[in-house]
Amino acid sequence: MGMEDYTRYQQGIIKRYYRNLDTIQLQKLSELVTELYLAEGEKKKEKLWQSAAAAMQKLQVPQSRIDHLLSKKNVELLAKLLQELTSPS
Repeated sequence: MGMEDYTRYQQGIIKRYYRNLDTIQLQKLSELVTELYLAEGEKKKEKLWQSAAAAMQKLQVPQSRIDHLLSKKNVELLAKLLQELTSPS
């Protein structure tokens, strides 16, 4: 389905979504850090870590770093990564 199949209004929404995808993923990762701090139960934590991994992949974090964070499952390390990603370069 090409962009021509959408109305001009819908095309604008789609373009803005993709233009802001990094910001959206950073916000999602931030929310996941908070949820991981508060999570109870191994199943819930595992699901949250998988969601965090997907968000990091979309943010183009190197796979070796993602693997390291997943092996440690340390929320503080994930929070430090988030701080790195959000700090101005």
